Amino acid sequence: MTPSASLDLALIGNGRLAMLVDAQGAIVWGCFPELDGDPVFSALVAGDAAAAGRYAVELADLAHVEQAYERNSAVLTTRLTDRHGGIVDIVDCLPRFAQNNRLFQPMLHVRQVKRVAGTPRITLVLAPTFEYGRVAAAPARGSNHLRYTLGTQTLRLTTDAPLAAIAEGNAFLLHDDVTLLFGADETVAESPREVGRRFVEETLLWWRAWVRRLAIPFEWQEDVIRAAITLKLNACDDTGAIVAAVTTSIPEAPDSGRNWDYRYCWLRDAYFVIEALNRLNATDTMEAYLRYVVNIAANGGDAPLQPMYRISGDPSLPEMTVPGLAGYRGMGPVRIGNDAWRQMQNDVYGSAVLAGTHVFFDARLTNLGDASLFARLEPLGERAFALHAEPDAGIWEYRGRARVHTFSAVMCWAACDRLARIARRLRLPDRAEAWQARADTVARFIDAQCFSPERNAFVGAVGSTELDASLLRLIDVGYVKPDDPRYVGTVEAIGRELKRGDFVFRYLEKDDFGVPTNAFVVCTFWYVNALAAIGRKDEARALFERLLAARNRHGLLAEHLDPATGEPWGNFVQTYSMVGIIEAAMRLSAPWEDAF
Repeated sequence: MTPSASLDLALIGNGRLAMLVDAQGAIVWGCFPELDGDPVFSALVAGDAAAAGRYAVELADLAHVEQAYERNSAVLTTRLTDRHGGIVDIVDCLPRFAQNNRLFQPMLHVRQVKRVAGTPRITLVLAPTFEYGRVAAAPARGSNHLRYTLGTQTLRLTTDAPLAAIAEGNAFLLHDDVTLLFGADETVAESPREVGRRFVEETLLWWRAWVRRLAIPFEWQEDVIRAAITLKLNACDDTGAIVAAVTTSIPEAPDSGRNWDYRYCWLRDAYFVIEALNRLNATDTMEAYLRYVVNIAANGGDAPLQPMYRISGDPSLPEMTVPGLAGYRGMGPVRIGNDAWRQMQNDVYGSAVLAGTHVFFDARLTNLGDASLFARLEPLGERAFALHAEPDAGIWEYRGRARVHTFSAVMCWAACDRLARIARRLRLPDRAEAWQARADTVARFIDAQCFSPERNAFVGAVGSTELDASLLRLIDVGYVKPDDPRYVGTVEAIGRELKRGDFVFRYLEKDDFGVPTNAFVVCTFWYVNALAAIGRKDEARALFERLLAARNRHGLLAEHLDPATGEPWGNFVQTYSMVGIIEAAMRLSAPWEDAF
């Protein structure tokens, strides 16, 4: 029996592929050949009665399940125990390690099924789908493999498990360990067991070496490490793109219709990710992402910068509904593409320039920024200055209205401000003076039009009295100091009006889909940081601990939470949310030098 869908899931990946594993060890989500490809494993959004789109090891007479990541890695082990003392371990790994002087990350999933005790009886269920759940793939049997083909997509399972049992769905007694290699239609020269053993061992070594290089805070170390690994799994090494989440169409709230495809690179979200990883000394992700942004800007010519792009950098993301999938818990629609790519979101210019700023100031990097890169960034600043007082859809991507949003204006200011700093760094005084003058012009506009003396707070948009949680970020981009009375007033107002229980909403005014009913997770982390910055650190620490308790068993967070029950909703795993863990821990932790 297929269990009801939930977000009690673990994320595995290798920078090319990513998969979600449910609490019983079944893979219920995974796209091929890239993070934004066709979901070969689509059971998560196929409705609770779905039989296809999953990859499971079903243990007869199942009595108990345990599941955890191998320490400091993205390798997952699920232990199944039956009522008779039979025990099976499932090890899931997407290989990632150095081989032949380059990073090896094949389009391949390794699954080891190990007999630990007794004589367990298992059924291996491999039921991939194609064309977003429309076609259930039937296997063609080879000498030691099964092939699944539709059109140009062919996937292969190479295994030392009984092929007939897999193809026909028959149970068998597990007398010895078996290995299953599923992915690209490529011949495996060695035995599956040897390939699986080596790939898992090398992948564990790679991840643990990567974690050892992280500059983590003294407190909440395991939480930060898991968040960092998770962010790394959302980064595509091939292009440098960083996806907002690996899923599509997990609703923000039950039956809300707020079902969106997040498997793309939002320039804003990606900036937050690299900023968090940089703080941990993981600078390689930033360097790859900057190449991605520069290529987008170069290829776009005079076209406006979009909020998001495909992993490949392709700007076109037409949105459509998929008829073959019923939706998470049957709550459709399931969408592919995202029409927000057509929107004007003026803050993206600031996000792009902020991402590039690091390479002019961070001496750890191999290639530092120079006058040539500065010249590529300046047109983005020109556009930011031109648009700072123009209406847009804003950070929350309103579909039915446009306003002059305060956060967008602040990010336009940030673009001009950082270009002035870069110019000073490069000893270009004329350019520094010009960009500083523009930054000052934008700041005067924000101070005059976006702050409400009556409310003693910055408001969400020009002419509005509504609050917006994005304004908690004003100190993070350097627009105001934490002790600025206007910022303190904004934090206090947001705490009074946008907080429900422990959780902060993005906003509470009615939008295109009604009044929001669930809280946007990262906003509460922003509130934690703001509390700490204005001197309420004890309160911030207590709230941070309660936020950590809202994660699932693997330390992962979705996009939204039900403020009454704590149940996760929205696309999963949400990079914004995991960034929040890192930022808050870094801000709140006792320093290492005071720890002993």
